[in-house]
Amino acid sequence: MNETDLIITINPKSMFSESIKSIRTNLQFASIDKGLKTILITSPEAGNGKSFISANLAVAYAQDGKKVLIIDCDLRRGRQHNIFGVVNHSTGGYSNLILNYKPDIKLSRYIIRTSVKNIDLIPIGPTPPNPVELLASKNNETVIEELKNHYDIIILDCPPVLGLSDTPILTKFSDVNIVIVASGETPIELLERVKKTFEAANSKIDGVVINKANIKGNSYNSYYASEYYTSKK
Repeated sequence: MNETDLIITINPKSMFSESIKSIRTNLQFASIDKGLKTILITSPEAGNGKSFISANLAVAYAQDGKKVLIIDCDLRRGRQHNIFGVVNHSTGGYSNLILNYKPDIKLSRYIIRTSVKNIDLIPIGPTPPNPVELLASKNNETVIEELKNHYDIIILDCPPVLGLSDTPILTKFSDVNIVIVASGETPIELLERVKKTFEAANSKIDGVVINKANIKGNSYNSYYASEYYTSKK
């Protein structure tokens, strides 16, 4: 397990951990009337911290007693297996699960139990030659619907939005869509482009996490306003 990423497990009372827990709480309040099962997390570009936030938010839900599954949907450059310190088997993972799915499939072959209580992970598996076609397949839709029967919360750690078609395809499986931006690094113009990309997919941004923020001199401070959520790394 990469402790430099899973800060919430090694310092659960830190300001960062409280920020992540406040995101969890805000999501629960925002979804109180429609229910919340699948959370899509993405970013405008690589390096904004989407996988870091996905992993720590998963831990926050797990600490609240929820049975959580992280699906590493970034079939090109996924890193959840590195964060949780598990092996990304070439015969397992998300890409193989989609490709080989049948009603009698043994899901345990593709799902890895992590060292964090209540968190399971489906790593990316081998990188397929056609990620978009795989993610858009009927098999993938069936896979996600089946997994919903086994978990309280499913977090979809998706590729960056801009320049790729993967994430817009996955929005049809999500209850809420969260975009991670980097404080002082992500131009507002990029966020506007992301917003238009979601709209073109008949979806919307439900919240924005401002990552790498230093608020009032505190490395792990946070605030909440309207639909916007903020945290730090």
